Amino acid sequence: MTDERTARERVVTAADELFYARGVRAVGMDAVRAAAGVPLKRIYAMFASKEDLLVAVLEQRRTTWDAGIASVTDPAATAREQLLAIFDFLDDWFREPTFRGCAFINTYGEMGPGSAAASAVVREQKTAFGEHVARLVADAGAPAWLAPQIVLLAEGAQTVAAVSGDADAARHARAAAETLLDAATRTTVSA
Repeated sequence: MTDERTARERVVTAADELFYARGVRAVGMDAVRAAAGVPLKRIYAMFASKEDLLVAVLEQRRTTWDAGIASVTDPAATAREQLLAIFDFLDDWFREPTFRGCAFINTYGEMGPGSAAASAVVREQKTAFGEHVARLVADAGAPAWLAPQIVLLAEGAQTVAAVSGDADAARHARAAAETLLDAATRTTVSA
């Protein structure tokens, strides 16, 4: 691994931790410099702007999110079990001491459409998650209309857990998802 790659990783990791804990606007590039141990001049050689750094942070978050979801969706499990495992993943995450909600939702809430590049990454992540859930719903033999409902349960659980501090939001959302899956597949089978 090159020094440049290592420095880039340190900067992105430091920015990720700071942005997630404090918010994007509250964190200056000097704080990123101090946390990463990389000179400001070198940071700006890697990232022309704070927005470019934010995009790199969100892309890293997406990779982490995708890996987390993949780690709980055992290919040997049924599609139904894989869908419900998403909520188990959320439950574990909500119980982490550093949990502060969804970084994508937080970023969009803070930056809004004012950061077109960051907004694009947020939308891409939300779209990809929805597509993943839609594939699992189809594989479970449930109707397509169920996918956005499952997505809303997962997204809503993240928001409720962040705002209320109630880590049980994932368990409640899982129970609702299970009820919806049962109803949707029962209707599909009997139709």
